[in-house]
Amino acid sequence: MNSHGAFQTTPQHDSLYSRPFTESFEETPMLVAVLTNVGYVILIIFGYLRDLLRHWKIEQRHIAREKEEQKDFVPLYRDFQNFYTRNLYMRIRDNWNRPICSVPGAKMDLMDRTSHDYNWTFEYNGRTMKDVINLGSYNYLGFAENTGPCADSAAQVVRTYGIGVASTRQEIGNLDKHEEMEKQVAKFLGVESAMAFGMGFATNSMNIPALVGKGCLILSDELNHTSLVLGARLSGATIRVFKHNNMQCLEKLLSEAIIYGQPRTHRPWKKILIVVEGIYSMEGSIVRLPEVITLKKRYKAYLYLDEAHSIGALGHRGRGVVDYFDLDPRDVDVLMGTFTKSFGAAGGYIAGKRELIEYLRSHSHSAVYAASMSPPVVEQIITSMKCIMGDDGTSIGCKRLQQLAENTTYFRRRLREMGFIIYGNDDSPVIPMMLYMPAKIGAFGREMLKKNIGVVVVGFPATSLVESRARFCISAAHSKEILDTALSAISEVGDVLQLKYSRRLTQNAPSAHLFAENMFEDIDD
Repeated sequence: MNSHGAFQTTPQHDSLYSRPFTESFEETPMLVAVLTNVGYVILIIFGYLRDLLRHWKIEQRHIAREKEEQKDFVPLYRDFQNFYTRNLYMRIRDNWNRPICSVPGAKMDLMDRTSHDYNWTFEYNGRTMKDVINLGSYNYLGFAENTGPCADSAAQVVRTYGIGVASTRQEIGNLDKHEEMEKQVAKFLGVESAMAFGMGFATNSMNIPALVGKGCLILSDELNHTSLVLGARLSGATIRVFKHNNMQCLEKLLSEAIIYGQPRTHRPWKKILIVVEGIYSMEGSIVRLPEVITLKKRYKAYLYLDEAHSIGALGHRGRGVVDYFDLDPRDVDVLMGTFTKSFGAAGGYIAGKRELIEYLRSHSHSAVYAASMSPPVVEQIITSMKCIMGDDGTSIGCKRLQQLAENTTYFRRRLREMGFIIYGNDDSPVIPMMLYMPAKIGAFGREMLKKNIGVVVVGFPATSLVESRARFCISAAHSKEILDTALSAISEVGDVLQLKYSRRLTQNAPSAHLFAENMFEDIDD
């Protein structure tokens, strides 16, 4: 059972797994949990005091509010949402939305900015922070670059096709490049057919309503992405949520759905759709896909798999979580993924049986009404995918897959040895490091930037109120030297902010020469 109260989790049915599957969710130390809650209580108390000062016009009133003439209408803004934004979020707002002015590779350039009103507004001071180590972008395979075969091919396509298409696919915006890309995606995934969309978020939110509706049941993991949640709500289907990666809970909901059917009428559900992700982007965990497929077959349900973060980043061939577990892609009814991460492009895809794709071409709002994908973006997808497959005649893709796996294993192991609490699967390139206390969210981001390292810090509402974290995204573009520089800085800041909460028995960190070509095979946490 996957629980944040356990140190490590392993599968219930080991026979379904062809490789070790270990995830860790170390329990929050009691003192840290108490201090975190006390910290939020203090912030809320001071927030109400500041609101009182604003009411008396002692402090300037910054608040999203309706116009006076609209006071009798239903309010547009929720009170607590306003309260949280102006009294908690604004204190640390400088950690987000920082503009970059370079390729988001292993290093990047940031535009410096200052605020004279406590982060309500920012001014650019004309300075640029050069060569900031990038630990935040989803550039898993390093294809977000402005040199190399992908960039050269995209530039050539611009000269031939231009930038935009100015039409939908169903009118006069269907290029031969779009057809080539979709055939390439289907070949890459090992399925009959695929179709692409210009926006990853809309791929979920606009296609799920086309697949299920009233009288259908969606079983959704509690940590599914907002795009999946929105798509499920827009569909009109009944939604039931199961605990994260908890197969006992999922099976219980499936059996109850079969036994009792729909509420009141007890008629059988028209469809039962299980919705999961490959890698969960806030937890760093990997779906227990072999067990999900077993349950899906047993109860005759359908499976929708979102591989936004896992496609290209998992599996010895980079085919995602299906490849990672050596499973048959035909066992997944709807394969979804995005091109925005491992492929360094934009958009998303749906893949599966030919009948499914043909149905979506005429019934999906995202397919019917959205503008066609930009030709250079399409070419970036085609070229990067060929690199991963080796169809370009080089071993670039294979080497990047291996480098990503090695970097992930090394970075996770070193963080654990330092004493940080790290969430997720050992093979996940998404690495959450727990911060917990609200004051440490902003402090960690600022202190790391002082050391020329850009990190993503995450708090409520993206996580639960007391589980704030920093989220590192590892890339094949990161060298050993870059990772060691980042790890050294993280350790120093962790000591200053007292972030090394882990109660694991740790060994001394190994010397640098232990990082070798075969590290991915040698290290076993």
